[in-house]
Amino acid sequence: MKYLLSLFAFIFLLSCNSQNQNAKSKYSVIEYEAGACFGFCPVYKMTINADRTAVLEAEHFNFTKTPSKDDFSKEREGTFTATIKESDYKKLVSLLDGLNVQSLKENYGNHNITDLSSAYLRIKFADGTSKNVKDYGKHGSEKLTELYQFFEKLKHNQQWVKVK
Repeated sequence: MKYLLSLFAFIFLLSCNSQNQNAKSKYSVIEYEAGACFGFCPVYKMTINADRTAVLEAEHFNFTKTPSKDDFSKEREGTFTATIKESDYKKLVSLLDGLNVQSLKENYGNHNITDLSSAYLRIKFADGTSKNVKDYGKHGSEKLTELYQFFEKLKHNQQWVKVK
């Protein structure tokens, strides 16, 4: 009986350890930046760490329903922090995994059109490597577009707290 109890304790500890290893993200930092255009494109940078803490640096046109020319002269919207909901972080990781980030090209887009916004995706992996992608026009692929839309939703469905 003593050995059986020891065996169950060992298996329990082993399963707890493997769950913690599975919970560790292969992405140490996920950064998305949306650049300006010749219109009312949202301009911001969002940085999400593996522990789900996030910083949103909102410049312009992120929270206004009906932007106007007057918004160009306003101060930047501010710096915000949040902890990304666990379900949303898992969805983000799933979207990145579906992209096979390491295989993405470094540049996408048609530079013959001069008024489009650029997307910058910067990924730092837990193993110390990184991947940077610039997408002029934000249409590199369907999966990239889906990822960009997900970041847009994160601006509105998290509990952001203004710090500056």
